[in-house]
Amino acid sequence: MVANLKDPPRHRYTLEEYFALERVGEARYEYWDGEIVCMSGGSRRHYLISDNLHAVLSDLLKGRDCRAFTGSLPIKTPSLPPYRYPDAGAVCDEMKFENIGGIDVLTNPVLIVEVLSPGTEHLDKEEKRRAYQKISSLKEYLIIAQDAPHATQYVRQGRRWERRDVGDLGALLELPSLGCRLSLSEIYSGVKFD
Repeated sequence: MVANLKDPPRHRYTLEEYFALERVGEARYEYWDGEIVCMSGGSRRHYLISDNLHAVLSDLLKGRDCRAFTGSLPIKTPSLPPYRYPDAGAVCDEMKFENIGGIDVLTNPVLIVEVLSPGTEHLDKEEKRRAYQKISSLKEYLIIAQDAPHATQYVRQGRRWERRDVGDLGALLELPSLGCRLSLSEIYSGVKFD
């Protein structure tokens, strides 16, 4: 088969090139098997939901040995190297880090949250979910829609992951990883839907 000469050749980045970009850039990038995907930027809804998640989780965890984190903290994903940038999450006890390519990467999250975006929805629901679920410390993974009030929750039950979907703004999500409840109305505070 002959390649279409109008299709420009695609550059496959090395991990070294990726780490060089990560160390000097202000944006967040993820490495996907030779491709570099910018994770910064997004919609107004995405920003609001991510900010709400961090604020609500921070309030829920006040005075406890757990802390919420934002999307600026990279998480080590051993089965999908080198690391990923979720939108929010939480860690309990001492935060443990590993330096990967000059970047300090969290290795022991208990909760990871992704807010869906049109360009990365499939990755969040499939590849990232599988990679996150292989992190030994992780107990919960939440996927939050931005186009309608909806959350998909995966909770580790021994070796299995149980899934629960909620789509009611009045719903409360039990977060067994943190021993608290998260309100969908708080997650979507200030968000207007069409």
